[in-house]
Amino acid sequence: MTRTALYVFTLCAFAAPALANDTMAELKTGGLVYVETSDVAMEQEDLYLSMTEVRVDYVFRNTSDKDVDSVIAFPMPDIQGSPDGMIAIPDMEVDNFLGFAVQQDGKTIQPALDQRVTALGVDRTEELRKANVPLLPYSDATASAITQLSPDMVQDWIAKGLLFADTYDAGKGWTTDYRPLWTLHSAYWWKTRFAAGKPVRVSHRYKPSVGATVAMSFISEGKPGYSYGEYRQRFCLDDAFMKTAAKLEKAAASGGPNYTEAWISYVLKTGANWGGSIGRFTLTIDKGDPKNFVSFCGEGVKKTGPTSFVLEKQDFTPEKDLDVLFLVANPAN
Repeated sequence: MTRTALYVFTLCAFAAPALANDTMAELKTGGLVYVETSDVAMEQEDLYLSMTEVRVDYVFRNTSDKDVDSVIAFPMPDIQGSPDGMIAIPDMEVDNFLGFAVQQDGKTIQPALDQRVTALGVDRTEELRKANVPLLPYSDATASAITQLSPDMVQDWIAKGLLFADTYDAGKGWTTDYRPLWTLHSAYWWKTRFAAGKPVRVSHRYKPSVGATVAMSFISEGKPGYSYGEYRQRFCLDDAFMKTAAKLEKAAASGGPNYTEAWISYVLKTGANWGGSIGRFTLTIDKGDPKNFVSFCGEGVKKTGPTSFVLEKQDFTPEKDLDVLFLVANPAN
């Protein structure tokens, strides 16, 4: 009998939206519900992460003696509206904002897209659709549609946590714009059959959402900066990395390259929703330029090229997600 446990989709805030492993799902009223299975195992996962591209290649196998018909889901990053509006999205004007593409057994799939909007924990999807307001918070089309809402609806949406009033002096007196506060949840999904004992190969390609700063926030004048405590846990900063950062900071003050931060988050834990552990897991991280630096948590990492680092695991059960910090070299001052 298939072991099934339902998971409640939780709202999470990230410096940059996270990318996720495939997971099984069921179609329920109101959208997708993510589930566990004991019948289908993830035999292999090859994950490539860089600041410009993410590639994931899976091999799944039905370990039972019967065919399994199910849904594979790829949860997209949550996109949360905020007063600051600082978020990195490759294309803010399309639903497929990461350029997600998928193949199964070498054939291109056109997956369905499930999208829901929540504000203050309440699903408000149908309200936006009835008002002809696009769901992506940061698109120009959404901003334009909000200007067409009636004053009464604007006040109602402010009370529901969908909008906030941004009042500022534009040089010609005070102006008020109404901006989204809602969170968009998106997931691509497709139905597939896992034939008994047969492998199923799934491949993804997409552009990552990359968070960034204009300077290094974890170090200041050679000493730990305000974000050091968080970064030490999140990116496993060690003494050697801090010494390197201190040298870079000192060199920048003398006219050398200025280093800034970039981050990528990847949700590995959904890989544990499949039956058993991941048979063979390979992680490749590419820092993009030999002058750049990278830090992330992992044991047994090997440098395999001028910009690439590889981590390999057998019978791997992901218990935490992956966060990667890049130090990016910018032109000299």
